[in-house]
Amino acid sequence: MSAQRPELVSRGTRREIRDLMSGTVLREIDAMWQDEGFAPGAYPDPPVGGERVTLFQAYLNSVDWTYPAHVARALRVFEIALHNIDPQYRGKTALKLARDGYTLHDDGKITGGLVISLREESLAQLTDPVAIHEHLDRIARAVSDDDAAQAIGSAKELIESTAKVVLTECGKPFSDRDDLPDLVKASQFALGVHPTSTAAGPDGSDAVKKILGGATNVALGIAELRNRGYGTGHGMGQRRVGLGARHARLAVAGARMWCEFMLDTLHDPHAPWRKPLPSPE
Repeated sequence: MSAQRPELVSRGTRREIRDLMSGTVLREIDAMWQDEGFAPGAYPDPPVGGERVTLFQAYLNSVDWTYPAHVARALRVFEIALHNIDPQYRGKTALKLARDGYTLHDDGKITGGLVISLREESLAQLTDPVAIHEHLDRIARAVSDDDAAQAIGSAKELIESTAKVVLTECGKPFSDRDDLPDLVKASQFALGVHPTSTAAGPDGSDAVKKILGGATNVALGIAELRNRGYGTGHGMGQRRVGLGARHARLAVAGARMWCEFMLDTLHDPHAPWRKPLPSPE
């Protein structure tokens, strides 16, 4: 575990949630962690409690608590773990999470903290979300390491992968030679949400088209920022001057906006693309 980066969820908070698991059956503990891609780590010796609490601790030991992408997945485990706990026993947990910068809501959702993610509902329905998860992991690591160039480069790659995923899911062809502007345009046409597309309802309104035009320009602007040498992916002949965390956050937020909208549209049963669409010019 890195000594340079702080843990994003404190030991006390993890211990508090762990100790609430004494009434949860072993197979449910395995399921909640394995559904998020975790395997048990080192088992504590001596055990920290009963078999269930000890198993939960073994999974806690497999998480890199300095790594935002790991923490994002672990927080989803915590949401499931706390779901069946009587609310009267969650007060101390909520307080400890608050001290770590998170909010435990009445509906069980945990928000806040340094977490870079897209809506899980958008990713869960994809045939193969691995590439997108990989880019989210790289972005999270770059933001945590204050590596603005890597964050910008990975934000561009996230947009590119999302466009390719959309085209694949829609059965539309693309080539490895296609650059990002072509992929963005083709994927938005595939979903019927390019600013020049015609659609009934709000997607065809001038207001939504203005927003879509802005979102498209944001996606293309991130690619241009990266191509001008401010993001990784191109060798630099000189030091990047003036690039800071605010530029990284701007690029990451823009990429998230475009990608999340595209994936939400992909899985919306009432989205324009589910009706006959005109071909792009």
